[in-house]
Amino acid sequence: MSISVLSLHSYPVKSCAGLAHEIAPITAAGMPFDRNWVIVDQHGIFMTQRRYARMALIQPGLDADCLSLNAPGMPAIAIPLRTADPAPSQVPVRIWSANTIGYDEGDSVAQWLSQFLNLPCRLLRVHPQAARIASPKYVDAWLGKHKHWEPDFPARHQFAFADGFPFLVANQASLDELNQQLQEKGQAPVPMNRFRPNIVVQGLAPFEEDYLGGMRIGPLAFAFVKACARCPIPNIDQATALSAAEPGLTLATHRSFEEGVLFGVNAVVAGPTSPLSTGDCVEPEFDL
Repeated sequence: MSISVLSLHSYPVKSCAGLAHEIAPITAAGMPFDRNWVIVDQHGIFMTQRRYARMALIQPGLDADCLSLNAPGMPAIAIPLRTADPAPSQVPVRIWSANTIGYDEGDSVAQWLSQFLNLPCRLLRVHPQAARIASPKYVDAWLGKHKHWEPDFPARHQFAFADGFPFLVANQASLDELNQQLQEKGQAPVPMNRFRPNIVVQGLAPFEEDYLGGMRIGPLAFAFVKACARCPIPNIDQATALSAAEPGLTLATHRSFEEGVLFGVNAVVAGPTSPLSTGDCVEPEFDL
């Protein structure tokens, strides 16, 4: 079976529901508008499903003019993509160990989110002057091992509010194996949206991504710089926001390593701005 792109996904508001794409332009910063917004609490601390599972029920939409938000029991709300202020005030925000900046999207959406999540919070968008880059530690280590494959691969990769890198790549066969393990225990299978990937590939063997240094899709070269250690979010049903013990228990049984419980790989990209489509051929680069 040939290796190809099975599906493409972006998550405009960090830790809220995602969007599926048949085709999407790819830049060094990631998928279009991926994690370009983040919800912060009254202390300015970023919020995720790890603590606020109801965030899964907030469904974003995007068109040429606005970001829209929908949630159960709430009227839809729209936030213009173009700000009236060309130099909005900077709001500092820390994403794990990285400091960056955003700007506040105003009181209306803050009130909407506060009502739905039942606590004071606000919506920030990545600031035009933000300059957050993917971890040099992991990118430099990858460059030291893979210059033969992509000699001109850049060292700096700027992105928005994702946890640590602009792309998360997952392998459908790995999920299929996990679901088989769940079913052998009498547990229900889980969909890929539990793992919130950007790019899902098919045609690899289960967990064969462990042995890849990257992949090429057309003119785009993706470097697999770090295996993804999983938090409890895969235990949250993205359709109901209800939590359970699985698939975390089964995943921990089979996929525990020194780096954590692993599923998927974090990636950065080199190449021209280029569209990526479902069905595109994937050329893997194996670590030999």
